[in-house]
Amino acid sequence: MEFPISKRMASFPESVFAELSQIKNSKLSDGFPVIDLSIGSPDLPPPAFVMEELARGTREPELYGYSLTGTNEFHSAVCSYYKRNFEVDLESSEVLLLMGSQDGLVHLPMVLCDPGEYILVPDPGYTAYAAGAALAGAQMYGMPLKKDSSFLPDFDDIPEEILANTKLMILNFPGNPVPAMATEEFFLQVIHLAKKYGFAVLHDFAYSELYYEKKPLSFLSVTGAMDVGIEMNSLSKSFNMAGCRVAYAAGNQQLIALLANFKSNLDYGVFLPVQSGAVKALNDQSSFLQDLRETYRKRRDVLLKELKNIGWDISKPEGSMFLWAEVPNGYSSSRDFAVDLINRAGVVVTPGSAFGQWGEGYVRLALVQPEDVLKQAAANIEKSGIFKKILA
Repeated sequence: MEFPISKRMASFPESVFAELSQIKNSKLSDGFPVIDLSIGSPDLPPPAFVMEELARGTREPELYGYSLTGTNEFHSAVCSYYKRNFEVDLESSEVLLLMGSQDGLVHLPMVLCDPGEYILVPDPGYTAYAAGAALAGAQMYGMPLKKDSSFLPDFDDIPEEILANTKLMILNFPGNPVPAMATEEFFLQVIHLAKKYGFAVLHDFAYSELYYEKKPLSFLSVTGAMDVGIEMNSLSKSFNMAGCRVAYAAGNQQLIALLANFKSNLDYGVFLPVQSGAVKALNDQSSFLQDLRETYRKRRDVLLKELKNIGWDISKPEGSMFLWAEVPNGYSSSRDFAVDLINRAGVVVTPGSAFGQWGEGYVRLALVQPEDVLKQAAANIEKSGIFKKILA
């Protein structure tokens, strides 16, 4: 028996990620070694003090009930973190616990948008933005991120009729898949536009702690940002707690209250020991984050150097855990190049087309392997002869 699916589910076709996974698994089944640089999932453990707090909490019988909302300690930790790191003053009512940032990214459009209204998203952009738009029945308008404009969207290119019917703008700096950085001038333009047309702003700040030479700017630290929007951040990348599914939204009190009301109909909160672990992480002032950044910086520099030596020159990112690499000449699409890399070099990357129209011509590489494995990936690509053929 075959069951019919809803029109909503038709908005979620099988993605290129599933196709790449099938090719990868086929290679592994055949005994072919594969190095996976396609998924942005940290390969490193959380800080020891977080794991110890989680272990302690799981032995406390009274912590197994519904948490419903964020604890006072969690809210206080978020407020302290923002004050300490960004000089932003938050009240508890301006913070909301999330079950991972994707929880908020996907659900906020359902709070704000009716079918047919617009959401402005970066193109290329994180795939959850499209999922949120589809669930809300909203129209997604891609804002091109181009190399010649430092991968920042040009608002002058957005038609007036789109802006007039926009309910939400989503931004992401440092970004995924494009590791670009925003400036204060850019954020001020965003705030001006949001006030002029009356739409909300959501800044996805999941890579706030993964930076190299220059600290990223929090949207909430810019004058006027709290009037128009919120920022979402996750402990998945900063503290290697991806499986814990704990994050938060912070900012405009009305938006926080609306999302909180919506979520009260969906879930019963995050496991209390996980919240306690998150509190430890957010309050931490050890060298953990500095050491983590140094680990990613070394990985970035090693992989860039090794790939440049074989003829693949990639721009150095200032933040995030990704390289955004141009597809070499000789390939008709980023998908074809990604498939060729798997088949000939045993290296898995994500084609830029998976992230939107303007991602074509690029692939994303995640720095989620140790330095020696990254060197081996570059060696495999060199041995495959892909770049020798291109340079010939």
